[in-house]
Amino acid sequence: MPGRQSEEQPVEMKAAEDEAEVGLGGLTLEELQQGQEAALALEDMMTLSAQTLVQAEVDELYQEVRPLGQGRFGRVLLVTHRQKGTPMALKQLPKPPTSLRGFLYEFCVGLSLGTHSAIVATYGIGIESADSYSFLTEPVLHGDLMAFIQPKVGLPPPAVQRCAAQLASALEHIHAHGLVYRDVKPENVLVCDPDCQRVKLTDFGHTRPRGTLLRLTGPPIPYTAPELCAPPPLPEGLPIQPALDAWALGVLVFCLLTGYFPWDQPLAEADPFYEDFVIWQASGQPQDRPQPWYGLAPAADALLWGLLEPHPRRRSPVGSIRGYLGRPWRQWEGEAGVVGQAEEEGRQ
Repeated sequence: MPGRQSEEQPVEMKAAEDEAEVGLGGLTLEELQQGQEAALALEDMMTLSAQTLVQAEVDELYQEVRPLGQGRFGRVLLVTHRQKGTPMALKQLPKPPTSLRGFLYEFCVGLSLGTHSAIVATYGIGIESADSYSFLTEPVLHGDLMAFIQPKVGLPPPAVQRCAAQLASALEHIHAHGLVYRDVKPENVLVCDPDCQRVKLTDFGHTRPRGTLLRLTGPPIPYTAPELCAPPPLPEGLPIQPALDAWALGVLVFCLLTGYFPWDQPLAEADPFYEDFVIWQASGQPQDRPQPWYGLAPAADALLWGLLEPHPRRRSPVGSIRGYLGRPWRQWEGEAGVVGQAEEEGRQ
């Protein structure tokens, strides 16, 4: 399962009231205002955080225990406070690839969102060292969701619904703050226990205020929504919406149910699996399912048809998952196999 984030180039938000009509990528004035308010709030938080950065070398303050994760832009370490012994996760971003503004942005997005039970809590401690920027979060010690997905099998049915409910709730929380997460994938979902009972969303480097203009500059991947693959409605790019996260969540749920992607890229002219899906969805005949969709139950069909609607304005919101909890998502799955706890988790 490829997990690479497609290259997308965010553009600074602009007041485009004359482009605010509803349509492909269009924003209402209310939606535009929500994103602008989120952007202004983050700017204020970044200004304050820049004034309180701790100037120190990380190893003077914290003892490294072991690595927790490594990415293209930085690494995450399990550390303990040298005086108090408190365990924490430390995300370290090297200079010069990371600008101070870029660091402060990710740090402050995490601070603004971390009160949700399915989002990794960011602590209010930012550190500038000679060669890196770092911030501290709660430690989540069982790796990411990718390690739990069995190829061509996925996750056990109860775990699929638990994860889907928690992630939908986390994304709703992000959207309520006027932000779009933009990076839903298994590598960004941390697992809190060996049985995959609790998960938490992490890594907010791609999160942007609603309405930020975005242009796709690399090849699409399965999580890329089809509206990003089309020519942008504005010369500067597509004004982003929570519908991007709904699409990516739909792809992730499919992967959790099956252990593989439904397609390589959402382009009918380039990917026959996606073309088959679009034709099947338009037919309204669930029984005539394409081969990758064999084994899914009617509830999963309806859920995923909504989340994977090609037209963003008709796409179901992430919270639509709650309407399908407690029902079988696989054809061989009985009611007893669906954990009732998912309904309660989806309301958190």
